[in-house]
Amino acid sequence: MSESQPNPPSLTDYLSPDFASSLGRLDLVARRVVEGFITGLHRSPYHGFSVEFSEHRPYMPGDSLRNLDWKALGKTDRLYVKQYEEETNLRAYLIVDISGSMSFGEDGRLTKFRYATCLAAALSLLMLRQRDAVGLALVDDRVTRFVRPRSVRSHLQTLLLELTKAEPNTKSQMAPAFHDLAERLSRRGLVILLSDMLDDPEQVLSGLRHFRHRGHEVVAMQILDPRERDLDFRRNDTRFVDLEDADADITTQPWHIQEAYQAQMEALIHRYSTGCAEAGIDYALFDTSTPFDHALSHYLVRRKRIG
Repeated sequence: MSESQPNPPSLTDYLSPDFASSLGRLDLVARRVVEGFITGLHRSPYHGFSVEFSEHRPYMPGDSLRNLDWKALGKTDRLYVKQYEEETNLRAYLIVDISGSMSFGEDGRLTKFRYATCLAAALSLLMLRQRDAVGLALVDDRVTRFVRPRSVRSHLQTLLLELTKAEPNTKSQMAPAFHDLAERLSRRGLVILLSDMLDDPEQVLSGLRHFRHRGHEVVAMQILDPRERDLDFRRNDTRFVDLEDADADITTQPWHIQEAYQAQMEALIHRYSTGCAEAGIDYALFDTSTPFDHALSHYLVRRKRIG
């Protein structure tokens, strides 16, 4: 008796049906990559576009015979049609942080990693609906998985499967992965980072500037749990364990260090905000206490307004 196979991931694992539907009414504006916003998000698809082979599908009455795959017919004795995808003006690369710190979540909220994957699923759906090509990179101190951008709707299932399989469990040192990835991406596009960015800010900013140097537009979405910002743990002796090093821990009374801790966290956020602005990078802070669909909708509306 064969074991039953697990169901493949579904969009509803990440997005409510209402929110998924609403994404069709929101615009993601790539200001420096895509020209002519007033006339639409893309240049006319009839001027200078090229196509690449995407996948086969069974022949249907009315299909052009020019797209029949005669080799497939010879091998399978069945009629298949070659499908192609347009190389759109926009290619988006979603970079999701899978370092151990992303597994943090307090008071029953989504973990930062789950929040990031939900945002990634929503952005993927939005851009595929716009016929943009979307790719995915999972990173810690290196690029552990890379899925090249495609614009066909069926690509969404591939992206969801990768997000579902990923787990945050390693140390964070993102800059080497950014430099590696910046050299890999041959065609400029929109790079979106989904991370808590709890790393050396100068190293992270250096990696993000590398993308800008290569001609990409960059969006840095910093995702934090509110307890990480305020250290408001209403307990006496509390043991804190490093999620990226189980042997590193400290026991303290949070209220003793809360004020100094908050000042350091706000300084970190400020450094990212100012450093990104100086480099022409769009920075956005996401708090996991805010439902991700509300936060993303607000961000997209703001981005369109300033586009």
